Amino acid sequence: MARALLKFIRVSPIKSRLIAREVQGMNAEEALAALEFTPNKAAKIISKVIASAVANSGNEAEDCVITSCRVDNGPVLKRFRPRARGMASGIRKPTAHILVEVEGK
Repeated sequence: MARALLKFIRVSPIKSRLIAREVQGMNAEEALAALEFTPNKAAKIISKVIASAVANSGNEAEDCVITSCRVDNGPVLKRFRPRARGMASGIRKPTAHILVEVEGK
């Protein structure tokens, strides 16, 4: 079993989990093909992590199955936006940690 971990990536973990659940249990080659046509920022990032995990395993993509694709919460970057009458409102910029585990057939 090989794995790849991408930490502190600036993407929403809630939106990324939707993509991660789709590819879990799929063949790595099919998952990469499906993610290529998914119009989502997280899809491009997760496909790179899957490709890295396949390269770490030393096998070809068609010989690997994604056993686990997990997206965990990272730290939240807190910013402020100026508002009317001298006030400010907060902006939360979430980060995520993405872990992909693949296993050869």
